[in-house]
Amino acid sequence: MKTWAKAALIRAVKTAAQAAIGIIGASALVTEVDWVLVASGTALAAILSLLTSLAGIPEVDDGRSPFAPDGGDEA
Repeated sequence: MKTWAKAALIRAVKTAAQAAIGIIGASALVTEVDWVLVASGTALAAILSLLTSLAGIPEVDDGRSPFAPDGGDEA
């Protein structure tokens, strides 16, 4: 579970950073950046990434999630 959590958090941080870059890049000037929108967009991206990781991530145990109905055990 510790390995899965670490991998899921790394993915969430990367996803949040990508979202921030996209939102900031949509502004014409740095002074026109809506920082509240950037913060909420990156937070939402990180949450969605973590929720998506519940289905499994390829970096860990053949993509299995510890929250799978079988507990992530091999069949």
